[in-house]
Formats: sequence, C-alpha cells, structure tokens
Amino acid sequence: MKDPSRSGGLIRRRRLTTVALSVLAAGLAGAAVVTFTGTASAATTLGASAAQTGRYFGAAVPASKLGDGTYVGILDREFNMITPENEMKWDATEPSQNSFRYTSSDQIVSHAQSHGQRMRGHTLLWHAQRPGWVSGLSGSNLRNAMMNHVTQVATHFKGKIYTWDVVNEAFADDGSGGRRNSNLQATGNDWIEVAFKTAHAADPGAKLCYNDYSIDGVNAKSTGIYNMVKDFKARGVPIDCVGFQSHLTNGPPSDYQANLQRFANLGVDVQITELDISGSSQATGYANVVKACMNVSRCAGITVWGIRDSDSWRTGANPLLFDNSGNKKAAYTSALNALNAGGVNYNGGPIVTSGPVTTRPVTSGPVTSAPVTSGPVRDTTPPATTPGGGGSCSVAYSVSSQWQGGFGAAVTITNRGAATTSWRLTWTFGAGQTITQLWNGSYTQSGSQVTVTNATYNGAIPTGGTTSFGFNGAWNGSNPVPGSFALNGVACS
Repeated sequence: MKDPSRSGGLIRRRRLTTVALSVLAAGLAGAAVVTFTGTASAATTLGASAAQTGRYFGAAVPASKLGDGTYVGILDREFNMITPENEMKWDATEPSQNSFRYTSSDQIVSHAQSHGQRMRGHTLLWHAQRPGWVSGLSGSNLRNAMMNHVTQVATHFKGKIYTWDVVNEAFADDGSGGRRNSNLQATGNDWIEVAFKTAHAADPGAKLCYNDYSIDGVNAKSTGIYNMVKDFKARGVPIDCVGFQSHLTNGPPSDYQANLQRFANLGVDVQITELDISGSSQATGYANVVKACMNVSRCAGITVWGIRDSDSWRTGANPLLFDNSGNKKAAYTSALNALNAGGVNYNGGPIVTSGPVTTRPVTSGPVTSAPVTSGPVRDTTPPATTPGGGGSCSVAYSVSSQWQGGFGAAVTITNRGAATTSWRLTWTFGAGQTITQLWNGSYTQSGSQVTVTNATYNGAIPTGGTTSFGFNGAWNGSNPVPGSFALNGVACS
C-alpha cells in the first residue's frame, strides 16, 4: 500500500457459538478485558467478533495518528491487529545503507503490545518506496543488500510480528501471469524464494506471506502467484500465507471465496490485508468479503486499510467503515453482522498477540473446514487484571481474546523490589486451564501450577521497571483470572 503523501500521484492502481464479547483497550496497567454477558447476544466490536472464530480484524495505522484521541479510541476499541502503513518499508527503516532507523515502527509495535493487539509486518521487500541508494545497485550487490535488509529488519522485530509481508507486489499487471520487471527481479528469478528463506532464518516464529493486489478472483495474475506458491510448498520453501489486498469497488468478484479456497488448499493461510471498498454497494460488499473469509477455514483474518474515510489513501472515495468524524457507517454494521453470523473456525495455526511461536505450522494438501460449534459458552470471566500489592511486585493479567475452548492472554510484571537480572513468575489456574503456547519467556505446567521464566533477552527488570509476556491457552467451562502470583518466590498479591 502506498502513502499518497510521498508523491504527487498514485504510484500504481491499488490498490460458533454466539457470545457477547467486548474488548476494552487500555494501557499496561489495565489491558484488554474480555467479558461474557450471556449466551444469546452478539459481540459488539469487530475484533471481538472475529475472535469468536479464532480470527483477527485489523487496521493499517500510521504512527502520526497515534496522537489523535478519536482515532486511537476507535483503533483500540475495534481492532486486534495492526499493520504499519509505511513505517516498516525499506525507505523508512534503512534510509542509508546499513544505517537502520526504527523510531516510528517501534512506536507502533509498542502501542500494539501494550494494548493486546497483534502486529503484521509490512513490508520487507517491494519495488516501490525504497531509499535512493538502492536504485544505484544491481546484480550481486543488490542481492546482498536485499538479504541484509531482510535479515536486519526481521531480526530487530523478532518475536513481535505475527505475519511478515516478505515480498509485496512482485507480479505484473499485463495479463501474462508473470513477474514484474524490476531490478530485484533482475537479480535472478529465485529472489522471492531467497527472500522467504532469509526471513525465516531471521524470524522463524513469524508467518511469512506474499502480498499483492488485483488477485481477488481467478485471473492470470492470481494464477501466476498460485503456481509460485504451489511450487514453493512442493520444494519446502517457507511460505505460510498469501495476502489479498482487496481494494474494491462495490464488492468482491463472484469467485472471491473460491479463489481464497484454492490457495488455502495448497496448505497456506489466506489473509485479507488492505481491504477498502468504494461505491454505492459498499455495505453489501463488506458483508460479502467477511462472509467469504468466514467460510474458508484458513482465512486468518481481515485488515482494513485505514479507519476513517479521511484517513484513506483513496481520497474522496470514502471506502472505509467509519466516516470522517469517526462515526460507524452502514458498512461497519454489515461487516459486524457478517462476523457475528459465524462461519467455520480458523484452523491454520495459532494467532498470537506477539512474540515467537514455538512451531510454524505448514499443512500440505487440502484443508478440511472445521465445523461450527453450537451450544452456549458457559464462561463468565471475572475482572481481567489482578490487583497489584505486596510491595515486591504487581501483575496485570488480561484475557486479550477468547473463543470456544481457547483464549489469548497478556501478562505484565512490575518489579517493586530490588533490581533483578532474571525472573520467575508462578501462579495457579483456578479452573484447569492449560497453556498451549507462550512467547517472550519459557513455561512449565504441572497440573494447575504454572511457572514462567524469562527469555534470554528480557531477564533484567530494574526497580520500578516492567516486562511482559503472552500466551495462548485452553479452557473448558470457565476461565477465571488467577487470584495470586509470586515473583522469584515472593508473593505479589
């Protein structure tokens, strides 16, 4: 996705069970809270509704908007995934060769981590929005610079990204189904494969995605990408997902869902990555996109490219879910209703808040849709943060998302005692919950007893300092917040 402020014009044509689940976004001391109020009412926000089937609903965000109270209020209420609009692109992160800058991108990641939102890395390699020094390179010099850029940026954000758009828009629009003519392509036809292998080596816990536009239906361009993905999967190239930008007018093509499914059948996730829809049938169009995703078990989620119409790169088209003042539009209601109508549960592998996953699921062959679970959810979640206390530490424990049988949680420790170079946090689950995956630390669990220790990079906590980790877990019947914690053997509450 292009930033229209970067030039005078456009670079290119671009681009279950029903439960009442509400996500309240706040800071570290009061993180996202999931509350169940009954079994018959529907979720009231996009992110909460998507989470009911294990999916996300995200938005593209510029760092410059994080000081806009209205904007941030909508972001933190409605969305549980963030894509940086421009802050992770090559010109932003490496303005001079081997001189890296992450100030704005770190700001967005920090916001996401403190509000229980997942991060999509966008984008490691793209033929546009590159620093001037890249245009003077070719051949092996460009290839080496490309690999170094991927390695450095992916390593900097290692453990904080759910999905990387490793390569963006590398296929041509000429109807041939072939590659775009760029100096990256001129380094050799294997450059995309090399990019994915390099990204995997740098951040093995992240899902790795190819992202493009005008591939929403079955056409020459989407088929060219399909054939590349099929080849990569056959040869073990580490590709996990394909992103469909979906910059649409009125709605998706009639074969949209079928196209998503044919990619999913290759054993990759599909993700709607930059959705915006203009035109008189906008509300119906949003509903149809959501329904298509909900009907494909490996459709991990949807991201809209902006929040309010005034934030859109499609000036004057009013293609988003909120009007210029931040009011919900008819398109918002239709999208939310389609989410709440349910669908097959996402089954492409864990969606985590942040941090490395322990395995990178790569499924081969057709994916069988998971059935929708019927019947009431029997959970009533108590307040999601434990109070601080005791003098040595305080702990904020929050349930950031919850679905039938599973949940995601975020934990922030504040050290109120002497500075420490390593930490160990223990607690007891009250209803038989189990941790299935944890990031930014290591864990052991014996029955209901849980012990989490620091990772190699976050063991030091100064007096008054904080550290955070997150995990996915399983629950059955109820999911109460633990009543007490101990840090290095000393009770926090």
